[in-house]
Amino acid sequence: MSFGLNNGYQRIMKIIHEREKCIGCGSCSALCPKYWQIADDGKAKLIGSKKDPKTGNNVLEIEKVECNQEAADSCPVQIIHIKR
Repeated sequence: MSFGLNNGYQRIMKIIHEREKCIGCGSCSALCPKYWQIADDGKAKLIGSKKDPKTGNNVLEIEKVECNQEAADSCPVQIIHIKR
């Protein structure tokens, strides 16, 4: 369960990565290496994420956006999404 910040709890957010559409440009890993790296297949990998069997997307729950907003904004194919 997540609560709004005004209740004293941080809201859990999700980073959603449509990895199959990744072109491997590396902007996410350059801007946010704590969460992103380029895997052996040349595509970006969201560190610690789990694959959603329904969508095929990689998903990671986070409490703070940190550098992920910059990674999402810099993605030329717009396949990094932050659900608040």
